[in-house]
Amino acid sequence: MRFGILAGVGRDWRESIEKVHIAESLGCELVATGEAWGPSTLPWMTLLAVHTHTTQIGTSILNVYSRSPGAIAQEFAMLETLSGGRMVCGLGSSGHRVIEHFHGIPFDRPLRRLREYVEIINLLIKGERLDYEGDIFTMNRGFRLDYDRPRDHVPMYIAAITPKSIHQTGEIADGIFPIHWPKGQFASLRKALSDASEAAGRPRDSVTIAPFTNVYMLGRGNDDAAWQAARQPLFHYINRMGDFYWNMLADNGFEAEVMASRSAWQKRDRDGALEAISESMVREIQVIGTMESIAEQLAERSALGAELQLIPMPGGRTAQAGRQLEELLGKH
Repeated sequence: MRFGILAGVGRDWRESIEKVHIAESLGCELVATGEAWGPSTLPWMTLLAVHTHTTQIGTSILNVYSRSPGAIAQEFAMLETLSGGRMVCGLGSSGHRVIEHFHGIPFDRPLRRLREYVEIINLLIKGERLDYEGDIFTMNRGFRLDYDRPRDHVPMYIAAITPKSIHQTGEIADGIFPIHWPKGQFASLRKALSDASEAAGRPRDSVTIAPFTNVYMLGRGNDDAAWQAARQPLFHYINRMGDFYWNMLADNGFEAEVMASRSAWQKRDRDGALEAISESMVREIQVIGTMESIAEQLAERSALGAELQLIPMPGGRTAQAGRQLEELLGKH
């Protein structure tokens, strides 16, 4: 089973680094960190790059509006140098609320923009002259990104959930970050990606499936709170994150729960909107159970096609987080 960790800077970056060291020692393949409307993630990634040795370090995600493709390529060139070639560039479109009302940039043609960012960043990291003619970007002065390259390609991962975006990801990317993806749908996701890769002249296994995997623990005297916590992100994405996510969840088999939750929320019935999210829906999308059950569920998801599962870094002090990671991954 392959796993990665979602690891933010936390309150004390030194303690967070210690936790990452434990994850690395347990075989963590990727440490991922992102940004939305909080602080920039790139300084934190610099610390990760110089305080780790084997794990890959990636963004989950950077949006493709607030920085130019050239700026992202420059930043990853430096991070590649500092890490010895261990970076993963995770990109996504974000959404119109963040892009237009935090960054003040029109949310225009997100799919096309993602494609052009990937193409331009690949050219620059490879060291080729930047003569590029796209629908959004045109660069014709032949600039080249010069640095001492550890390698000539940084893996490109894309946050994709819609059919069109999944298809494009299969054509152009090295990995995909699905969020709130039902375990029973990993096989169909693999087929869609593989078919798109093959149609683009690439191997069918070109794209690694790296889902965000939320984990909730039962059996510690707070089961009701744990169930509510497991429903909370689904409630939020159904009702407060635009149209993409609730449409995705409805299309993936949960139309009744989605529509009931949205109906309750439109009446400002928050409790009803949460309770509309059934236990079976939670179990299909999240990992919830006793510690022993969680390890089994992670293994099951891996067998179903979740190739590189990204789980949140456990809370608490360093030793406590380390013990939880060992138990979660069945390495105790």
